[in-house]
Amino acid sequence: MPSDAPLPRRLGRLGALVLAALPLCMAAANRSSPLVVGLAGLLVLAAGLLEDRRATAAALLRPLATPAGLASLAFLAWCVLSLAWSPLPGLSLRTLSEFLPALAGAALVARLAPPRLASVARPALACLLAACAYVVADLAAGLVVQKVLGLRVAAFVFNRPVLTLMLLVIPLAAFLARGGRRGLALLALAACAAAAGRSASGAAVLGLAVAGVTYGLVRWLPARAGLALVGAGLLGALVLAPVEGDVLARTMPEALHQRLAASSTRARVAIARSFGAAVAADPWRGAGYGTSGRFEATPVAAALDPDMRVLLGVGHPHNSFLQVWAELGVVGASLAGIVLVLTLRALGRWPLPARAAALSLLAAGAAVAFVEHGAWQAWWTAGVGAAVAWLRATPHMTTA
Repeated sequence: MPSDAPLPRRLGRLGALVLAALPLCMAAANRSSPLVVGLAGLLVLAAGLLEDRRATAAALLRPLATPAGLASLAFLAWCVLSLAWSPLPGLSLRTLSEFLPALAGAALVARLAPPRLASVARPALACLLAACAYVVADLAAGLVVQKVLGLRVAAFVFNRPVLTLMLLVIPLAAFLARGGRRGLALLALAACAAAAGRSASGAAVLGLAVAGVTYGLVRWLPARAGLALVGAGLLGALVLAPVEGDVLARTMPEALHQRLAASSTRARVAIARSFGAAVAADPWRGAGYGTSGRFEATPVAAALDPDMRVLLGVGHPHNSFLQVWAELGVVGASLAGIVLVLTLRALGRWPLPARAAALSLLAAGAAVAFVEHGAWQAWWTAGVGAAVAWLRATPHMTTA
């Protein structure tokens, strides 16, 4: 970085470099993404305010006035309003206090970082490849680095880093391909696939597979058909979430349970049935934002059959769509559906290569959210913001 560069430019580049380092930071500390993305967001915000306050404010506020932005604000308002009837207000506030800063950092980098990312594409690729290599090597060596550092020794400690890599590699590969660096794009995808395959995260493998299939279909199908296909998948996941457990309990063959024993599919089906029963018992407004952390203590849990209460204490239903239903009811689920539809409508105006990458990222994220983590986890929210920043950076890459 030239020492004589104007301060805003230096701050902006530093913010971009911090964001580029996210894969390595997550590999070293698997909850670090909110801190990394928040720091990057503050740096690019400072750079933007020093360069042009009015343009920076417009870049942040203008999207909120769009239909998708207004729907998103309505969804967040319903989340906050639900604290009024939450039986666990302390838990709800704590969850919100972790989610909102991560969301703010994600919004800052997604809106302000893209024009600055083209200059750090190579460092970002190097960090991603190094993180993938570290995950593969340490797992192959029996987590020797974790042991030496006195950290937790379990294969799943790399699940969050690998899922973050899965989010980032999709737009980063599209970014590199747009600049004529298809070989590097393929290298990034191959490295991430190797790390996901070696890790204990079946969700990351699922996300990459869904992204690949979605990308191929969107590139091959007419524009409206591609959008309709992704939209049907997303809305189907949302609408069917409350009955997921019952459907799987009736249709999932025993042989498949045995084949997927490492993924604890029987427990996941039972958890989904329990939370689905809670939704059926209180479908309209839900138990309140953030209550999944101790859902067994909610009034709706007390109204269920005893055999349905046991697994409500697992922390979350391992399905973000189902969690929205359980905590925010049909109103929250409807608002979430509106946000998804309006987002897809906005993506329909993007040129084909960028639209294919965006829909692939959206489908991959939804696939992971359907089988994996809690809806409000800060590390995931921050990772999504970083991925969106790289996705929106594509127009700033000149063709080589």
